Amino acid sequence: MLFKIIGLIIGLLVLGAGVYYLIKEKDDTESKKIYGIISAVGAVITIVCTVLLIVS
Repeated sequence: MLFKIIGLIIGLLVLGAGVYYLIKEKDDTESKKIYGIISAVGAVITIVCTVLLIVS
């Protein structure tokens, strides 16, 4: 259970950082692509850890 909570926190931090830099670098198209992918990875980690916490 501890690993799921740590994974949830890490996922939220990655998602938050990705969204922050996505907004900050909104004029650069290549940066938008990279930070969009980082945000998506953070969202997937967050969703998976949340589902695992609810199921168990």
